[in-house]
Amino acid sequence: MRALISVWDKSGLDDFAAGLHELGVELVASGGTAAYLEERGLPVTRVEALTGFGEMLGHRVVTLHPAVHAGILARRDVEGDLADLERHGIEPFDLVVVNLYPFAEVAAQPGVAAAEAVEMIDIGGPTLLRAAAKNFAWVAPVCRPERYPEVLAEIRSGGLSAETRRRLAAETFAATAAYESAIAGWFAVEDFPATLVPAFVKELDLAYGENPHQRAAYYREASARSHLLSGVEQLGGRELSYNNLNDLAGACRLAADLDGAACVIVKHANPCGVAVAASIEEAYERALAADPLSAYGGVVVLTQPVSPALGARIAEHFVEVLLAPGFDDDALAALRRKEAMRILAAPAGGGRAAELDYRRVPGGLLVQDADAGADAQGSMTVVCGEPSGSDWDDLLFAWAVCRHVTSNAIVIARGRRTVGIGAGQMSRVDAVRIAVEKAREHGHDLRGAALASDAFFPFADGPALALEAGVTAIVQPGGSKRDAEVVAAVEAAGAAMVFTGRRHFRH
Repeated sequence: MRALISVWDKSGLDDFAAGLHELGVELVASGGTAAYLEERGLPVTRVEALTGFGEMLGHRVVTLHPAVHAGILARRDVEGDLADLERHGIEPFDLVVVNLYPFAEVAAQPGVAAAEAVEMIDIGGPTLLRAAAKNFAWVAPVCRPERYPEVLAEIRSGGLSAETRRRLAAETFAATAAYESAIAGWFAVEDFPATLVPAFVKELDLAYGENPHQRAAYYREASARSHLLSGVEQLGGRELSYNNLNDLAGACRLAADLDGAACVIVKHANPCGVAVAASIEEAYERALAADPLSAYGGVVVLTQPVSPALGARIAEHFVEVLLAPGFDDDALAALRRKEAMRILAAPAGGGRAAELDYRRVPGGLLVQDADAGADAQGSMTVVCGEPSGSDWDDLLFAWAVCRHVTSNAIVIARGRRTVGIGAGQMSRVDAVRIAVEKAREHGHDLRGAALASDAFFPFADGPALALEAGVTAIVQPGGSKRDAEVVAAVEAAGAAMVFTGRRHFRH
């Protein structure tokens, strides 16, 4: 048996190569990999001994040679292939162990030079892997160090099965596709190219999907500089679930739009309590009080570290997931007593990347720009009334939250805290009605509150409900045929209205 080894990441290689040698496998390696194995006392045939050429063009050409690739691609049941090998004195390979230059990692580094990124585009590695995967009937490609133990164990037990070789080939083609996708994304000059080649790498297997009968996993985009769980450390609790991550994504997106000490509580993909306050302890209390019933079993995201007092307070409630930029030791001890609570520590200030938004449809993909970037007060137009300074605080806060609520969306806020949210309604007036009823249900005073609507009011009935409840300031995109009628109703009630000129549907 003969193995060709050429790896950038040498994790686990010592034991794997030593195990192969013990089994009588001839080790053939290139450049740095050969030197690495020789330093560990393993006998190695260097690639240049096969090709008659040393490394060329500053390591750009090493393994690109018929003496290598014919040995990988030869079909053992085709007489002509075997005759060609014999005529040229080429021995076949049975195992190709390769992992690739870390292009995505290097290209993602801030300030990296284009020339440096280009040199991390592996040519020989993908070629070796693809050749071995194509000839999986005879050759086993191994592209991940995690596979070393199981591959070695199966060889020891009598050899790699056809099923294993096919599985390794599938994994190899997926790995090279993801690699090419990352490179294509780096080179791309169009936001919406003729061919979109996103690739995703599995990070976690999940217990199940939205429902127990659905399988699920979490994948990160191969070319993304960061992802939902980048730098996140789980400090306690059960394994993360599909619904946990879906709610966490929404909570993190909203938290990134808020300044200072903020708390976001999400339930079933919609915020149910959001607050900004002078301290993170106060922000949590205010967000929880917004709708304590809905907050039961929710996902909580905090923008500042958790103190002992706050940790003890959160531990009093049923929280599915808690994410914060840090935890005091005493806070962590209190929270860990809630064995089911997933406790996540995340890097502080991790905003959102400006990336494309994908949505699967049967046989295809809907692609759009992410709805990123806050709307500034200076871009808005006051169409009636005169919002005070506190009105503007609440209007901008409600508008920021509204962008993250399922359409039709209505958010009522007072003192930079949500007091009523109407989400996912087919009728906008129903969304207003639900937001008002939610506020009243939890004893919130709506006098002087601000309301945000993610799209225009087609009629004056929605604002009328809010005005009757005590709302005195409204922000909405405008653009309805009946804008004048709506504005007149608000003005007649002595309230203020602001147009943003931009809607924020979220379906």
